[in-house]
Amino acid sequence: MLELKTHHFTNDELLTHVERALEHTIANRPLAQKLKEAINYALLGGGKRVRPMLCLHCCAAARGDIQHAMPAAVAIEMIHAFSLVHDDLPALDNDDLRRGRATTHVAFGEALAILAGDALLSIAMEQALSCKIGSAHIAHELATSTTEMISGQVLDTLGGFPKDFNPAQQLELIHRQKTGALIRAACRMGAYAADANADTLDRLTRWGETMGLMFQVVDDILDETQSSEHLGKSAGKDAAQGKMTYPKIHGIAWSREHVKELLDHSEQLLKPLGEPAQPLRDMAQLLTTRTK
Repeated sequence: MLELKTHHFTNDELLTHVERALEHTIANRPLAQKLKEAINYALLGGGKRVRPMLCLHCCAAARGDIQHAMPAAVAIEMIHAFSLVHDDLPALDNDDLRRGRATTHVAFGEALAILAGDALLSIAMEQALSCKIGSAHIAHELATSTTEMISGQVLDTLGGFPKDFNPAQQLELIHRQKTGALIRAACRMGAYAADANADTLDRLTRWGETMGLMFQVVDDILDETQSSEHLGKSAGKDAAQGKMTYPKIHGIAWSREHVKELLDHSEQLLKPLGEPAQPLRDMAQLLTTRTK
């Protein structure tokens, strides 16, 4: 079992607990062997685990017991994994590289990849509902943010924006939905697991929204400036497909300055939460300086 407070752990130690929880959740399920193998490949093949870590750190920032947030952390990472498996399919982004190795549909075939993504979605909902505190709020948050993420994927892939939206507004809408929705949800789910008061929930919600946008702006910059070998996924893909990015619309220099502005805003939101929010400050710094 976990100790009571996140600050008793280093980030690496907490990450180990997340990995074990993800492994345990799948290992104990009576799934078809091929399905289990495909799920494990998609879920356990590396990754930064940003969303589950945010969930746990937000629970601690709201002065909660992170044991109560671990099922929520597992759930949000499963939704993220599901989204990557389906996004990589030939009908959508048609990617063959993810986290430095073959995408799930390349490794297991399209049919099994689709089914593995479906299973990750349903198991995630089970995990959300298993939370001891705030399970109804957590499951509702997970479901609504997943729908919002899918809507963002539609806008990014197929378009259909409001007629009065200019390119900059279109881009921000995509990012707030496609990437930002799950990051915001991770923060809110952690707060719900801590039974946070209204002010703390609002602050962590706005902080999560800020992080979601900042994460994607950084991602856009890396897509333009790093190689596929370094990123572990296809670099330059968005530009090649004619998709909108922050550097394409605003330029690299403006995009980097915007990241700094978002980081400053995030710090202002966390100030009243004091020392328990320090891991969130540390994560924000890491997310701004990451190179992959």
